[in-house]
Amino acid sequence: MTDDDPVDPAAGTDGADPLAWETLDSTTDYDCPGFTVRLDEVRLPDGTETGFHSVENGASVIVLPFTDDGEVVLVEEWRQAVERVNRGLPAGSVEGDEPLAEAARRELAEETGYEAAAVEFMIAHEPSNGLLDATYHYFVAHGCEPTAEQDLDDNESIRVTTASFDELRDAALGGGMRDGRSALGVLQYALRTE
Repeated sequence: MTDDDPVDPAAGTDGADPLAWETLDSTTDYDCPGFTVRLDEVRLPDGTETGFHSVENGASVIVLPFTDDGEVVLVEEWRQAVERVNRGLPAGSVEGDEPLAEAARRELAEETGYEAAAVEFMIAHEPSNGLLDATYHYFVAHGCEPTAEQDLDDNESIRVTTASFDELRDAALGGGMRDGRSALGVLQYALRTE
């Protein structure tokens, strides 16, 4: 793991694959804070022309933040889509061409008030690439201390808490951590370190 921004392994594909669809037109069906619903008119490999909806959500960072005493800093946040409080890792969107490591530091500070002595890139995943264009970039943060003020977005309701990594790993394995992006980050880290 390094502090440098990762290279996207999917970048540079030229569409020459015989499975590739040809995009004939692309329009926005719906736009709101957080995501855009796009309609592409496409030609399939067999020549069929059809429409395909997808969600543009862009790049995000997810941070697994450790304090010096080994606790993990977590956020408890209301999630309207599932109508409950969600416990998970600090996360948020990358702003423009912001370097990913800077985005990880910014999101950690904004959501929790904690700042990291160091951040390291762990891995990137596309959580649902049949529907979303999103890429989740996972970072591990070390030496986290509560030195900043929370700076929440208008639509964020967040409470900060901590837990042991063992508790989080067990929750992710046992279904007690319902937030998929957080569970994936916890399990990826567990596989790399245990």
